[in-house]
Amino acid sequence: MTAPKPAGDLSLALLVLKARTFIALIAVVAFFSFAAPNFLSTANLVIMSEHVALNAFLAIGMTFVIITGGIDLSVGSIVGLCGMVAGYLVLNGVTLEFTGYTIFLNTFEIVGLTLLVGVLIGVVNGLLITRLNVAPFIATLGTLYVARGMALLSSNGATFPNLSGNAEWGTTSFPFIGAGSLAGIPVSILVLVVVGLGAAYLAARTPLGRHIYAVGGNERAAALSGIKVARVKMFVYMFSGFCAAIVGIIIASQLVASHPATGETFELNAIAAAVLGGTSMSGGRGRIGGTVVGAFVIGILSDGLVMMGVSSFWQTVIKGLVIIAAVVVDQFQQRLQQKLALQRQAALGR
Repeated sequence: MTAPKPAGDLSLALLVLKARTFIALIAVVAFFSFAAPNFLSTANLVIMSEHVALNAFLAIGMTFVIITGGIDLSVGSIVGLCGMVAGYLVLNGVTLEFTGYTIFLNTFEIVGLTLLVGVLIGVVNGLLITRLNVAPFIATLGTLYVARGMALLSSNGATFPNLSGNAEWGTTSFPFIGAGSLAGIPVSILVLVVVGLGAAYLAARTPLGRHIYAVGGNERAAALSGIKVARVKMFVYMFSGFCAAIVGIIIASQLVASHPATGETFELNAIAAAVLGGTSMSGGRGRIGGTVVGAFVIGILSDGLVMMGVSSFWQTVIKGLVIIAAVVVDQFQQRLQQKLALQRQAALGR
């Protein structure tokens, strides 16, 4: 019979597992620095940071959803629909059917209305899950198809081009959202910093954040302790829709065009970044900082493989393997934590 491992060894192993995202980030950066030419060039780092930002927005929203024990498969479609909404408003404004008048909105109003669309889709997801008791996987799978269909219907599958705006309507600043920079830092990165810090503060320092973790840890116990479980779930899906709408706006602004197929499979990258960052698929555990680092790992992995000329088919395979590996390591970490807790409990009982 083998002797149990000392608690010190288990603690060291657990520490390494908790730092796995940073270790993975260092590993991929080191690998592509040698394997891909110009990987660490300033221009490439700026481009990669913008790509990472898009995935990080979705992953931050996804983290809150997964912490509550749910999943949001609709975020990619929300990206596509919100991009089409923004493009339509830039080009056509809002026509009042009963009066025949058309209201042309400025950039600020277009952004606000598009964000509202993302939040409303999150409301639909939340109502399906909390009021109609539809499983999160099925509810968000349904809204995935509905949102994608609405995006296609908005233009009959065509692209809204030339979103450079109109000075008379106050929309010439729309391209600045995705392509502009302040003090040399892309606007999308600055927005990510604001959203990321706000989400991290909410998760760690507010009662709502504690309620989110409590719902994911034990929903019944949370309800019995007085937490409004339905409201908490509504919030996380609304926030996920909000984050997806941000991505839709940024992509439409970067491309100065919006296409209904934008955002396809984005939900997979978001889930991968959240899980790789330490968010448990069983709920109750996850950190925004870890998720952002996970988004960097996924983004750098994707861009590095492109620079190496790896086939997009193999890129999909590799991403799938990363997700599987992240879940396996997470399960191993949970078992190790339980084993260490039992050892410490036994030591205190002596």
